[in-house]
This record gives sequence, C-alpha cells and structure tokens, in this order.
Amino acid sequence: MNEFIVIVESSADARTATKLGDRLLVEKVDWLEEEQLQDFFRWSGLEENTEHSFWKDIKRIIENSGVKIPKTRRAKAGVTKSDGAAARKILNFVSYLQKNRQRQITAVIFIRDVDNQPERKESIEKVRSEDSDRQFKIVIGMANRNREAWVLNGFIALNKSEEKILEEIKTQLTFDPCEESHRLRSNSKEESDRIRNPKVVLEKLTGGEFERERKCWEETDLEILRNRGKNTGLTDYMNEVENQLSSIIL
Repeated sequence: MNEFIVIVESSADARTATKLGDRLLVEKVDWLEEEQLQDFFRWSGLEENTEHSFWKDIKRIIENSGVKIPKTRRAKAGVTKSDGAAARKILNFVSYLQKNRQRQITAVIFIRDVDNQPERKESIEKVRSEDSDRQFKIVIGMANRNREAWVLNGFIALNKSEEKILEEIKTQLTFDPCEESHRLRSNSKEESDRIRNPKVVLEKLTGGEFERERKCWEETDLEILRNRGKNTGLTDYMNEVENQLSSIIL
C-alpha cells in the first residue's frame, strides 16, 4: 500500500490538507472515485499506524526509533534554517524506513504556516531541490500566512446571517477577507488590530464551529479555491498535489 507521509503543525492542518488532496486526486484522475482512494494509498505519519506527524515531534520520533540519522545526507551548504534542517532529517528518516522497514512510502507532504517568516518556505524548497533524486515525491504546502487563510479562501456565505457578517467585515477592512485573505497580516487579538487577524476573522464568519469550517475545504468548488488561493499558497499546494501525487496513482 502506498503511503503518503504528512508532516504538519496541527491536526487541523492535516485534515485540511489531506481532504483537499483527496478531492484533487478524484478530480484529476478520470476513473477514480472517492471510495476507491483507500485502495491506492493512505495518509500516514512517520510512526506506523498514525495518520500524520507534527513538526515539533520529529526529534522524538527519530530518537524513539533508535535510528541514527546523519545531520545531512550530503555536504550541501546553505540549508541552515531550522525548517530546512528538519526537512532534511525527515527525508533521511523516510529513506531509512523505505530501505530497512519495507514501508512503501511514495510521497512526503510538508505542510507549514509561513507566519511572516519567508525563510521557512525558502529553506524547505532548497532541501527539495537538492534532494530531487529521492525515491519518493516531495510535496510542499506553505500557507501564507497560516491555515486559516486557506480556509477563508473557501468561505462562501450560506445564509443571510453569514452574508451580513461578511459584509460588515468587508466594510471594516475595505477588502474581501475571503478573496484576499493574504492581506490579513496581524497576530494580535487586541481590539485595534484583531479584525486583521485571520484567526479572528474566520471565527467571526464560522462562529468558531469546526463543522462550518470544514465546508470551506470540503464543499467549496475547487476552481474557486484555485482562483482565491493564488496569494496564500493554496493554489501552489493544489498544483503540487495534482502534478506529483496523481502520477503515483496513474
């Protein structure tokens, strides 16, 4: 069974990224139905019988495995940022699991919030470019600024109440937070800046209900997500899934 290893910051990130992946693969592969996905691959973590792994747990997972992973696979200069170093460690560990644990890992998916730190994206992409000869695909999903920006890209008002709340927010911001969620740059929850915090805006629109959030990536038309996600990294992630993961199934 093909395994797609998922590395995320939170379980919510994993749910968003993998469900989008499912939808994209069904759309891309003409003959593939959603109920058939489980016959071709599963989303996994680095540890067996898990669905994903967290960035913060990588060191623990590798130490608990008893495997000695070299700090770098090859002597490449420049990948000194923490995310790049962690990504390389993960790739080395996956190569070990393929060779020594006979796990059929065919892709690694890195999901990360940019969080106003562009070096995160740069360092992970650099590692991928230097490790292009790996025996598995490497997919990168960098949310600009965070996962909530992706979810906002998929928000469509479903009733008059939601329409009213959205219009009020648009008036305050002077732009549509769903079409331009990348412009929500604040981390603050203080009154003066909270309306520019994507987490706050999403909570206002969904009432803090996860099931309402879920509709944003499970039900919104994929073309809407592509059009709105050009500046949040969502479109890039969707393209990577379509171009790299679909080739494993075809």
